[in-house]
Amino acid sequence: MVRHHRHLLLLILSLAASSAAVARAEDQEDIAPYKMLRSLQFVQDSVVLGDHSAAEMQRFMLGTIDQRLRTIDPAVFDDARNVDAALIYAMSGGNPETLEYLVARDVNGHFDNRVSDVLRKYLSGKGLLVAKSLVETANEYKDKKIGPYLALVGGNVTIAKSPMEALKLYDQARLNAPGTIVEEAALRRSVSICVETGMVDKGLAYSQRYVRRFLHSPYASQFADLFVKLLVNHDHEVKPDNVVDILSFIDEARQREIYLRIARAAAIAGKGDLARMAAARAQTLAGDSDNAFGALADFYGGMAAISTDKTGTAARNISSIPDQELSPRDQALRAAAKAIAEQVLRPPDPASLTQATAPKSYGQEITSEQAAGSPEAEQGEIPNPAPDPVGDAAAPPPSNVGGQQGADPSFSAYVTSSRSQLDAIDGLLNKESN
Repeated sequence: MVRHHRHLLLLILSLAASSAAVARAEDQEDIAPYKMLRSLQFVQDSVVLGDHSAAEMQRFMLGTIDQRLRTIDPAVFDDARNVDAALIYAMSGGNPETLEYLVARDVNGHFDNRVSDVLRKYLSGKGLLVAKSLVETANEYKDKKIGPYLALVGGNVTIAKSPMEALKLYDQARLNAPGTIVEEAALRRSVSICVETGMVDKGLAYSQRYVRRFLHSPYASQFADLFVKLLVNHDHEVKPDNVVDILSFIDEARQREIYLRIARAAAIAGKGDLARMAAARAQTLAGDSDNAFGALADFYGGMAAISTDKTGTAARNISSIPDQELSPRDQALRAAAKAIAEQVLRPPDPASLTQATAPKSYGQEITSEQAAGSPEAEQGEIPNPAPDPVGDAAAPPPSNVGGQQGADPSFSAYVTSSRSQLDAIDGLLNKESN
C-alpha cells in the first residue's frame, strides 16, 4: 500500500512540475484551484495513512497553491468549487494571510462573509471570540465540501468550554470525511476528550477505530499516549480483554511497545494489576527475557510486584537487570522501587519494641507510631480500634494496649528517618510520572 502511494506521489510530482511549466507558458490560466486542492488532499491523506515521505510533497503543494491563489484571475471564483478550495486550503495548513488577501479583493461577493470572518478570527488565534458563530456555521455547512473542515475547527475552539459539543462536532467531521486527515485528527482529539471526562467506553471505541485506520500516522504516538492515559486513569473500568482486542489489530512489534508503555505508566501510578497484565503481554510478545524488550517487561512486572506479598522476590528481580538494559529514567525508577522495598523488608529495631510500664487507660488516644510498634500490629490486629458507629456501646474496653512508644527515642528516630526517605521516594516518583 505504501509503495503504491509513493508511486502515485511521484506521478503527482511529475504532473505538478509539468503543470507548472505549462502554467508559466500560458500565464497559469488553466490550473483551477480546486484541482490543485485535490492533489493536496491526496498527499495529506497519504501521510496519515503511513506514507511519511509525502510530507515534503505536502509542503510543496501548499506553497504552489498559495502562489496560484495570489496570482489568479478573480473571475475564477465564479466557480464555487474554487471558493471552497481556497477556504479548505486555509484550514489545511495554508497561509492564513492568503485568505485575508482574497477576501479583501472579493468585490463580487464570492466568499460568504460569515464563513470568511470566523475563519480569519480562528486562523489569527481569536477563535474563542467566534466560537458560537463557528459552531453554527459548521452545522449549516455540514453537507457541503467545507463542512468536515469547519466541524473540525469548530471542535477545536469549543473543546475547552464545552467538551460534549466538541465531541459532536468531531463526530460530524469524521463521519463526513472518512479515511482522511480530518477523520484522523477528529478521532485523536475525541480520545483526548474521553480521557479528560472519564467516558471510558466511548474512549475505547474511538481508540479501536483509530488503531484500525491510522496506526501508521505520524501522530500515532500522540494517540498511544492518550490511550495509555485512558487505561491507567480508569483501570478499574477497563477489562483486560478490551485492551487485547483493541491492540490485536496492530503488528506484534507495535503491540509490544504499547504494552510496555502501559506497564511502565501503571507501575508508576501504583496500578499493579494493570501493570502486571501489560508486562505479561509484552513478555509474551518479546519471546524471552534475553532481549531488551523481555528485560523491560520483566522490570515493569517486577515494579508492579513491589507492593504485593512478593516484595523480596520482586526487589531481587529488578536488581538483577543490568543497567545497560534500562534507560536513565528507568534506572531512577528502579532506585526508588528498591528504596521502598528496603523499607518494607527492614526488620524493626528491637529497642523500639520495648514497652513502657505505665498502661494506657481506656479512651486515651493512641498514636499511629504506637500502633505500629505494638505486638498486635505485627499480627495484623489494630489495638484499641475506633468504636463502630453502629456497634455495641456497652462492649467492655480492651484489657490492655501497647505502651507509650512515643517516649522511646530509638523508635522516634526510626519513624522520622523512614518518613523522610519515603517522602524523597514519593517526590522522585512524582517527578518521574510527569
